[in-house]
Amino acid sequence: MPSIHMDYPDPSFSTANDLACALAYLESPTHISQDLPNQLPEAGIGERQTLDLLAGYVLGGAAHLNAPTALAHMNPPTPWITWAMSLWNASLNQNLLHDMTSPFATQAEAIVLDWLSPYFGMAGGHFCAGSTLANLTGLWAARDAAGVSTVVASEAAHLSIAKSCRLLGLDLIQIPTDQRGRLDPQYLPPLQNVCLVLTAGTTATGAIDPLDLAGQAKWTHVDAAWAGPLRLSPIYADRLKGIDQADSVSVSAHKLLFQPKDAALILFRQLAVANAAISFDSGYLAKPNVGVQGSRSAAAIPLLATLLAWGRAGLASRLEFLMQVADTLAASIEANDRLELWQRPQTGITLFRPLGMSIPTFITKTPPGMLSTCVLAGEVWARAVAANPCVDCDQVIAAITTAVNGNT
Repeated sequence: MPSIHMDYPDPSFSTANDLACALAYLESPTHISQDLPNQLPEAGIGERQTLDLLAGYVLGGAAHLNAPTALAHMNPPTPWITWAMSLWNASLNQNLLHDMTSPFATQAEAIVLDWLSPYFGMAGGHFCAGSTLANLTGLWAARDAAGVSTVVASEAAHLSIAKSCRLLGLDLIQIPTDQRGRLDPQYLPPLQNVCLVLTAGTTATGAIDPLDLAGQAKWTHVDAAWAGPLRLSPIYADRLKGIDQADSVSVSAHKLLFQPKDAALILFRQLAVANAAISFDSGYLAKPNVGVQGSRSAAAIPLLATLLAWGRAGLASRLEFLMQVADTLAASIEANDRLELWQRPQTGITLFRPLGMSIPTFITKTPPGMLSTCVLAGEVWARAVAANPCVDCDQVIAAITTAVNGNT
């Protein structure tokens, strides 16, 4: 595999194009010269003074998700092209509720959906503010388009599935998982009249449920918030084989599509049928409002710019790099007799634990933001999520080795 460093050999992966990688090495401000007022100011201090004041808070007080050892969460750093597009969006404040208030933004969303939907075997869909709303929308369509009243999902399904069921008045049956964290088919009830939710990349372990079950229920929804973008990689696309038989698919754009927060896609195989079930009309609307949200921002524009800048191959190279980071880390853990690996990573998430040391103690010995924790079968594991293209795997392995050896 290629060297896992910031100078990744793909030219489009250089610091010139991914400025976020370089920013990870800048020292954060350690002192803020002026406190924020305790009450709403009567008179403002002005725009420039406000920027000077808040820089230390917003930038200096932030978590650096692009740091060379950042692997703790499913939160990638964003490429600089998305910052520019997000600034343009904010300055225009367009609203996709009306074509007249978003003439190009509406087209941009349609273009991105036309580009991405075929990778999942879907006909189209729409953007929404996060995959929780995407999952809610998928289950809403299952209820009103297919007439289901019961949802079946694994115990490892995202909590948004349980939230959605409560909001929609749907019964939820949770199925045990197997030893690899996947929904165990032997516990499935009859599927003829239910919505089956399959997860492509569970939150804790990154496991992929058996997607060959897609299409066997009255409605199948695949929560591909985490692993969905792997469909664009020729190397890893088959890990999601069968997803094209689902009725709806959710993908979180602010995870492995590297977009700012509040961007997700809900996709449908039978778009007209789904849209008819989740649309509302009103006298003040020029067209029916589709989905949970009314007003929506132009979240597709930063993704459009990213895909134009990188192309499919550029996106795939970053995804493949991250999967290789996870594999390399897992191999180093297996080779260390002071560490226990849970399983080989399926979608870039590595779980492990030190032997003879508590997890909290171990994590305090590693750089901030490098590891998080999760609980499986009542046991705590350290969790490393390969979501940061700026990560230096050598530094991560060295830090883990130092921590487990008891050095400081």
